[in-house]
Amino acid sequence: MSKRMLAMLVLGLSLPLGGCVSTGKYEIKEREATGLAQNLQELQQRYGDLAKENSDLKAQVKQLTSDVAQVRGERDRLAESKKGLEESLRSTADAKNQKIGSLSQQINALEKENGKLKEEIAILSKAKEEEVQKTSKTYEEMLEKMKSEISQGQVTISELKGKLTVNMLNAILFDSGKAEVKPEGLAVLQKVVDILRNVKDKAIRIEGHTDNVPIMGVLATKYVSNWELSAARAINVTRYLQQQGIDPALLAAVAYGEYKPVAPNDTEQGRASNRRIEIILVPKE
Repeated sequence: MSKRMLAMLVLGLSLPLGGCVSTGKYEIKEREATGLAQNLQELQQRYGDLAKENSDLKAQVKQLTSDVAQVRGERDRLAESKKGLEESLRSTADAKNQKIGSLSQQINALEKENGKLKEEIAILSKAKEEEVQKTSKTYEEMLEKMKSEISQGQVTISELKGKLTVNMLNAILFDSGKAEVKPEGLAVLQKVVDILRNVKDKAIRIEGHTDNVPIMGVLATKYVSNWELSAARAINVTRYLQQQGIDPALLAAVAYGEYKPVAPNDTEQGRASNRRIEIILVPKE
């Protein structure tokens, strides 16, 4: 509909029925109608804009409502997750606290055990020190008692970590090819006996040793090898110590034959060093 037709319509509606108006009034009414038509068009345009804006706002509201629902759902999931995490952490903390408690008990038990071990070690150390002191005293007495034989190179005495060894060359104890202790040898052994009588807390091991020269001739009918000769000599010395009052429960005779030399057997001096009796004081088993 054109603006003019719209103005005429408005004008016709405003005129009284059955009457007429002057030209001036008509123009005025026409202008008013034209203005009203223009206002109506502007209102329609404004209405259309507002309708579009309203539609856009509704779409935004719908989107925001969807976003809010999504955010609420995410919030609920996070809250549930947080709750589960808190429960898990609480459970883990409880388990760790129980573990800590158990470990603390174990530590306390170990500390008590460690304290007992320290006490036992202190007692053993004291006993060991006393044992070493006794051995050292025996060693000093041996040195004093046998200084003549030591100076002649017939006897050597050594002490190491509570082990006392008296090394006597066979020449001062036995005649060549013999296992019986000769009188001069008994005199030397008596010096040892005088000291060993006071030893009650050590085992006494008598070891027989030889060189590597094979047993030959008539002697071989009595001693098949150096094993037998070293054993016979060790046993005879052991028996003498027993006869002199040494507790036989402390005594042991051991034969090594030629198999524990202290010197090479390729010289006479070396072979002489290997032919020996060793009296060894060791801790009781």
